[in-house]
Amino acid sequence: MYSEKVMDHFMNPRNVGEIADADGVGTEGNPVCGDIMRIYIKVDEADRITDVKFKTFGCGAAIATSDMVCEMVIGKTIDEALQITNAAVAEALEGLPPNKMHCSNLAADALHKAIADYKERKAKQA
Repeated sequence: MYSEKVMDHFMNPRNVGEIADADGVGTEGNPVCGDIMRIYIKVDEADRITDVKFKTFGCGAAIATSDMVCEMVIGKTIDEALQITNAAVAEALEGLPPNKMHCSNLAADALHKAIADYKERKAKQA
């Protein structure tokens, strides 16, 4: 049912937690399945993501996609991170069952919301 990569990121997530002084925070949820993801990003002066953490309430696929999206954005610029799609997250995990594809949507959406929050905060400081 799940790939070895999905199981690894579910059983051994690398980026669980929160960043107290995050530069951007994004939350996304699906009321139908109950999955809720919160992504925290830390960004340097060059608009590069230097740290990212997540907290997820949900199934194994939701936890795996949250962790994978974090792995995918560390070291990327904001513009590069915005290019990450839900399909890219699922592909990086070597696929998800069709009934779990919505989990990858949540991960990418939470990331994009964290980036939008970062941009709003940055604009207010200018």
